[in-house]
Amino acid sequence: MPLGLLKRSFLPRPAPVKEREHHVAGRTLPLRIVENDRARRLTLRIDAGGRGLRITVPPGVPSREVWKFLYRHQDWLEERLAKVPKRPKVRVGIKIPLRGVPHKIIHVEERRGTVSQGEFEGAPALFVHGDREHLPRRLADYLKRQAKKDIEKLVAKHTATIGKRAKAIRFRDTTSRWGSCTADGTLSFSWRIMMAPAPVIDYLVAHEVAHLKEMNHGPKFWKLCEKLCPDTDRCKDWLRRNGGALQAIQFD
Repeated sequence: MPLGLLKRSFLPRPAPVKEREHHVAGRTLPLRIVENDRARRLTLRIDAGGRGLRITVPPGVPSREVWKFLYRHQDWLEERLAKVPKRPKVRVGIKIPLRGVPHKIIHVEERRGTVSQGEFEGAPALFVHGDREHLPRRLADYLKRQAKKDIEKLVAKHTATIGKRAKAIRFRDTTSRWGSCTADGTLSFSWRIMMAPAPVIDYLVAHEVAHLKEMNHGPKFWKLCEKLCPDTDRCKDWLRRNGGALQAIQFD
């Protein structure tokens, strides 16, 4: 609804809630309201894949001002969400990429609970065994296992190069970022990165490992990142252009 048609009486009442839902562009999206001591103004962001909304607010901003801010940007949200890739659901017969290579999903009732790689009619395929209703979850679990196997090896390689060690490696299904590095050296990665080409996976790991030494995005950081992954620019651009489509795939 355009702001000009929005009457004051239709604004949601102020409430101390930090999470709610918001209806926009024919969708119902989870909305997170995050108070940040360093924020100087309200900012609105669409999570990767259009899976949710996030408003960052300075401390002490009244709830009514947050809702006014949100509805002022309703047209902007509708325009941006119209460009977000559709969210295909994981199901039998479609293809999803594994390390950048499209694999057709084939359901097999035998051998409950397993996923295996192979070929179907001469093309790469993922064979998901067991009850059909559990197929999306089993594929997600399979990608998590593949991520753990590949990324732990890449972390070991890149940390050896810079002479730093990671405190821990975690895997999540994050909507706002592909990876992160905390001040104590904990690295986190979205397991969805296993759908990207192998060089892009390597770039993401190199990026987060570089943060173990340079906790910023300054010139020294990018120089180190390029040392670990000479193809940094191309891989970063690939993730920027294609990451939203990977985040949009529904595994639930």
